Amino acid sequence: MHTPQAIDIPFWTVGDIAVHRVDEVLLPPQTGPWLLPDATTDVVSRQDWLRPDFADQDGTLRIASHSFAFEVGGARVLVDTGIGNGKTRANPAWHDLRTDYLERLAAAGFPRESIDLVILTHLHTDHVGWNTHEVDGAWVPTFPHARYLTSRAEREFWAAYDMDEPRTQMFLDSVIPVEDAGRLDLVDVPDEGTEVLPGLRLIPTPGHTPGHIALQLDSRDERALITGDCVHHPVQLAHPAIGSCVDIAPEQSEATRHKLFGALADTGTLLLGTHFPPPTAGHVITHENAYRLSPVLPGAR
Repeated sequence: MHTPQAIDIPFWTVGDIAVHRVDEVLLPPQTGPWLLPDATTDVVSRQDWLRPDFADQDGTLRIASHSFAFEVGGARVLVDTGIGNGKTRANPAWHDLRTDYLERLAAAGFPRESIDLVILTHLHTDHVGWNTHEVDGAWVPTFPHARYLTSRAEREFWAAYDMDEPRTQMFLDSVIPVEDAGRLDLVDVPDEGTEVLPGLRLIPTPGHTPGHIALQLDSRDERALITGDCVHHPVQLAHPAIGSCVDIAPEQSEATRHKLFGALADTGTLLLGTHFPPPTAGHVITHENAYRLSPVLPGAR
């Protein structure tokens, strides 16, 4: 008889909150040069602290796709939903995936039927994919009892944007079905942020997209921040000017990183990177006129 192996799900504790990382896929080595073109191997190699966790010895960045799941204020929350399975995508690394994401989510203690709230930091392809799954040839919401939430500024920006065919396809299979089901809630996020549940605050972090949000978790005098794509990789702590090739407003994105790192540095706040490879989390430390990430290892269940 075949006995399936248990799946280890990494988690970090923030006061009374356990934040679980739900892995989808490690992205191929060519992702780094495409996504962060100014993070050359020479630039990366000069930051010894990036190795061995966040970069290879040759300076190749490691980049991952995952979600975070936790319970707060009596609600079971999922932050970003990755790339998704079986979807037609222009990026070969994202096209027609077949991962065990839902099994890993369940192994973390969050079967899809149990999710109450899905928070989308922004509406990019690799953050909304598991919003839906295919049933009888149609894309329907994956989390049958959940509300989905994003910032109003984010949805309104894309509504007025002249989207190319791949992005249009993504909206058709991963966003519109949630809207058609009456499940997408749009939230106004002021400069000071807004609390959506006790201990869970949406923080505006614009630039990558106009309505991009990060998430701040507070419990028993401990704090964590989930980045979304305002930060893609720890190398940006050392060089906040390094931006993504798909930033809508590069100068604003850089300003957001400077502000964010300055606020987090040496505070003990746990930074959880939505694309950071394992160990994924750490503390922002002042380092050589900029910053570095001091890794915090997870537990596992």
